[in-house]
Amino acid sequence: MADEIAVLIVDDSALMRNLIGKMVEAAPGLVIADKAMNGRFALDKIPRVNPDVIVLDLEMPEMNGIEFLKERKKLGIEIPVIILSSIAAKGAAVTMDALSLGASDFIQKPSGSISEDIHTVRDHLVELLLSYGGQYRRTHGKKLAAPGGVKAPNPAGAAISKGPVSISSILGLNSAPSTGPAKPPVQVRRPAKTEIVAIGISTGGPDALREVFSRLDADLKIPIVVVQHMPAGFTGEFAKSLDRICPLEVKEAEEGEPLVPGRIFIAPGNKHLEVARKGIGVMAHLSDDPLVSGHRPSADVLFASVALTYTNRSLGVIMTGMGRDGAQQLGTIYKEGGMTLGQDEASAVVYGMPRVAYEMGHVMEQVPLGKMARRICDVAKTDR
Repeated sequence: MADEIAVLIVDDSALMRNLIGKMVEAAPGLVIADKAMNGRFALDKIPRVNPDVIVLDLEMPEMNGIEFLKERKKLGIEIPVIILSSIAAKGAAVTMDALSLGASDFIQKPSGSISEDIHTVRDHLVELLLSYGGQYRRTHGKKLAAPGGVKAPNPAGAAISKGPVSISSILGLNSAPSTGPAKPPVQVRRPAKTEIVAIGISTGGPDALREVFSRLDADLKIPIVVVQHMPAGFTGEFAKSLDRICPLEVKEAEEGEPLVPGRIFIAPGNKHLEVARKGIGVMAHLSDDPLVSGHRPSADVLFASVALTYTNRSLGVIMTGMGRDGAQQLGTIYKEGGMTLGQDEASAVVYGMPRVAYEMGHVMEQVPLGKMARRICDVAKTDR
C-alpha cells in the first residue's frame, strides 16, 4: 500500500533483521523499505528506498549506530530513528548518546545484542514505528494509511487493547471531531503562586524533554518533577543526558531526598514517584505499588500527590504520549486551584495523553512544544 509507513531495518545480525522484518510485515500500516547490515549500507539505501522511519542497532561493523547518527546529522537527514538498545549499563549510556545525536527514541532488546526473544517487545516497537513514522509522513505531506483491523500496539506494561482500531486512531489523528472539552472542574481554591511543576510524558518524550529543558530559564527557582515512561536502567543515564543541556540540574529521583528549588527530578524506571511533605519541606517518595493507568511510574500517581501536597500552588503539564496516563489526575491539580497545560496536537508525536486530558476539561491551555518552556517559566514566575 502506497500510504503505509516504510521501515528501514539496520542491524548486522541477519537473524535480527529477519525477526524484526517479520514484525513489520505482520503489522498493518507498516511495510519494509529495505534492510541493511550496517550504517554505511543504510546511508547508501536511504535515497533509493525513501523510508519514513529507521530501526537502528548500535553495535555494527564498519559504521556503527553512533557513527551513522553523526553522518545522518551532517547530511541533514530528518528521518526518525528508533534505537535497538542492549540492557547493559554501558548500553544505557550509549543509548543516551544516540538520543543526543538526534535519535528519536529507543527500544530495549530483551536479551543481549542478538535477542531471539525480540518478539516480546513487538507491540512497543510497532507503537514507536507507527508513531514516529506517522508523524514524519504527516509533516512531509505524505498520506497516512488508515485500514481497519489494526490491533492497537501495547505499550510496555499497559493492558492489551481488545478490539481493532485504525492507525489514525492509534496516533490520535483523523478521529471523530471533538465537541470540545467537557466542563472543567470547579476550583475549590483560588490560584496562588506556583511552587512546583509536574510533567507527565510518554512516547515522543525524549525529544520533547530535550527541547523544553534546554530552553528553561536558569533562574527558575522551583522544583520540577517528571514522569517519563522509560524502562528501569535507563532513566539515570537519561537524566544525565538532560543535565548536560539544561541550565538547571537534572537528576534521577531518589527515595527521601528533598525537592530542592531549581532542580529537576526524573522518576526512575519501574518506580512510582510521589511528593510528600516532611516537616517544613517536601521530599520525593518512590514506591513499587501496582501499575496505575497501565504504567509504573505513572503520571496519574505523580499528579495526585502534587495536588494533595501543593494544592493551588502547582503547575501540571501533560505532553506527548499514547493512552491516558495523567489525564484523570491532572484534573485534580485543576480542581485544587493549580494551573494545567497540555501539549497541542500539531506538535505531539502522539496526541493521546494530552488529548484525553483536554477532552475531559482538565487542560487550561494547549501549548505547542516550541513554546512550552517559555510558558512554564512564565507561569512559575507569575503570581497568579
